[in-house]
Amino acid sequence: MSALEWYAHKSLGDGIFWIQERFYESGNRANIWLVRGSEQDVVIDTGLGLRSLPEYLYSSGLLQDCGAKEDAARRPLLAVATHVHFDHSGGLYQFDRVAVHHAEAEALARGDNFETVTWLSDSEVVRAPSPGWRARQFRVQAVQPTLILQDGDVINLGDRQLTVMHMPGHSRGSICLHDKDRKILFSGDVVYDGSFIDWLPYSRINDYVGTCERLIELVDRGLVEKVLPGHFNTFGAERLFRLASNYISKAGICHKVSTFAMRSLASLALRVTNSRTSP
Repeated sequence: MSALEWYAHKSLGDGIFWIQERFYESGNRANIWLVRGSEQDVVIDTGLGLRSLPEYLYSSGLLQDCGAKEDAARRPLLAVATHVHFDHSGGLYQFDRVAVHHAEAEALARGDNFETVTWLSDSEVVRAPSPGWRARQFRVQAVQPTLILQDGDVINLGDRQLTVMHMPGHSRGSICLHDKDRKILFSGDVVYDGSFIDWLPYSRINDYVGTCERLIELVDRGLVEKVLPGHFNTFGAERLFRLASNYISKAGICHKVSTFAMRSLASLALRVTNSRTSP
């Protein structure tokens, strides 16, 4: 299957494109965002990487300026992982320039498929990307990041800047990217319009509460009007406030006890799954 078949996209305007993997039909299917700048383009998350995402970006025309691929190719392209979970980081190996938060840089560099929580089934991939492909063969490949991110760093695209916000809880290295001028938040799995996942091996409820408090502050200060999340549909500030507030209100002792049990089971399942040798 070609990259043009595997991926699909739509424009949100203002140099932002929403890309998805068409034949990965799962609640884990991550949104991939392309943000074009005057001096640099940024891909936020890369999906599973079962087909070449860079090939798609060029062959679909997303990175062509007035039909001149040569001009677009000279503009740097940076792939940023909002975190290293498999559904977001699987395609990072396809890029020359890769950025990730320092808390997860080592896990990415060693291809740690326990921390990437790699968990993929054949039933979720409804058309095989290549003949004979099987989900048990899938692993997040080791990638040496070329840029290590910290809270407060700014990624300069020329005519727009994306500020890194370290927002742990879902994972220890989760980040949001904040376009302050346009009041847009690329939120990864920090927040999306669904149930928050805080029961994975490196999830921490107390960290998540602190993150949600930062999200509420963004809304209260009028700094976010649109959220482009790691899964599902986009939403606005009012919904962001409600999602963050609801999490804080439910993060009591009962939630922590039940989450501890779920984390233990998930950790065991991931260790068993990722200790298997692919044929």
